[in-house]
Amino acid sequence: MKPQILIVGAGPTGLALAHSLATQGVPFRIIEKNSGTGKASRALAVHARILEHYQQLGLSERLVSRGQPILSLDLSDGKEVKANLKFNDFGKGLSPFPFILSLPQDEQEEMLVDELKKIGVEIEWGTELSSFVDIGDSVTAVLKKEELPEESADFKYLCGCDGASSMVRKGMEFEFPGGTYEQLFFVADVETEKLEERMEKMDMYMDDDGFMLYMSVRNARTKRILGVVPEEFNDQKDIEYRHISEYIEDKIRVKASIVNWFSTYRVHNRVSEHFSKGRIFILGDAGHLHSPAGGQGMNTGIGDAINLSWKLAAVCQGKAAPSLLDTYELERIGFAKKLIATTDKAFQTIINQHLRGTLLRKVVVPHILPSMFKLAFVKKNGFKILSQIHINYRDSPISKGKAGKVYGGMRLPWIQTAGRDNFTPLRSVDWQIHVYGKASKELIDFARSHSFELHEFAWEPAMQKSGFHQNALYFIRPDGHVALANKTQDVGLLKGYIDEFEFAAFRA
Repeated sequence: MKPQILIVGAGPTGLALAHSLATQGVPFRIIEKNSGTGKASRALAVHARILEHYQQLGLSERLVSRGQPILSLDLSDGKEVKANLKFNDFGKGLSPFPFILSLPQDEQEEMLVDELKKIGVEIEWGTELSSFVDIGDSVTAVLKKEELPEESADFKYLCGCDGASSMVRKGMEFEFPGGTYEQLFFVADVETEKLEERMEKMDMYMDDDGFMLYMSVRNARTKRILGVVPEEFNDQKDIEYRHISEYIEDKIRVKASIVNWFSTYRVHNRVSEHFSKGRIFILGDAGHLHSPAGGQGMNTGIGDAINLSWKLAAVCQGKAAPSLLDTYELERIGFAKKLIATTDKAFQTIINQHLRGTLLRKVVVPHILPSMFKLAFVKKNGFKILSQIHINYRDSPISKGKAGKVYGGMRLPWIQTAGRDNFTPLRSVDWQIHVYGKASKELIDFARSHSFELHEFAWEPAMQKSGFHQNALYFIRPDGHVALANKTQDVGLLKGYIDEFEFAAFRA
């Protein structure tokens, strides 16, 4: 079958897009200019919402078994621990993955590539996109592989998952507004002689020099260290770990025996003016760059891929009108801008050397934060934000209605009953109806005649606490977000929704 989509870039975003399209039976090609997956850990945190998406694709079990949950955070001034935050029950009852998973990006990429191989998908390594043009009914792309002649190929759609210096974004001439932090940052993966007794612990050091993060990755000896380069080295070229090793060791009290990887970089906060135009889309770092606060960047890119993939699949397979693709930018660019604003503010506070930073280190961290974190609602809301399960598309044209506290556009709340949960059916990666209580005969007949799944969950009081309305109708999108919510199981309303947005797959 002729590939309908070209994916440019085989980082986590491109690989997630490839897996989702493959799961939905859409043929594609995926190219990557590098010769293989990354060799450094780079991003580490995989949050609950992304693990939920991976669960839909049958990938979460392997990822979780390879990673390490982060269960606590020690906040220190470099001399003593000022506060300890426990994450062991952080998201209990909110997600099947109530934790932050630490999994190095390169290991995640290797597993995703391996899983693609199992289903017959090969990455075209060492292949670059030389040029492209949207000719209206297709996109013509020119591909270049070393020592081979250029190849011209046509695709229905082109997806740029090609990173911060995206050739696709530049080719579309999208502005990439934002800023760059003045501080120079460093990141290192080192091996220590001392074994870490608690691999699930992360440490944050904050003092007048700035901040530093320290945590285990891969095994009990390998550590990730991230922080601000001391000002006296800012103008020095080719900074190496040895130049700042004394500074690092003074903070974390750990000596590196082997340095596996070290890099300095500037942190950017940017969002492209557009995420799509015509038949071309940009995803991940190509469209947005974030501070390291909360480990949101990679997760947001994977979220882009999941959002776009089911829409591309529906349109390519003739199940929905092409106008459905317009909702990709609308839904994802708003979240990216909001995330930039919130993570930027948090990160600025952490690294600020003036009043706000001083208050954070000397008052908020040792005295206020530990007390707040003991409050259930603080932990619950904190998990919702950090894990990205709070993301909603309420303002999207394909989000309709409200029943209980669940409204169109929000992520389907997770609930678990005796022997089952309501996320298991989402593994079909397809539209479906959920009823928490009893479905009417009319709704059952309508679902059967329109060829989509109907899942009934016997009503329990806990469902109301999760926001559900007894016997209400919830029409669920392939990505696990609620499309339509209706208290009365109004079949006419559901039929009108399907007709309005031209979801041809469900027309009788």
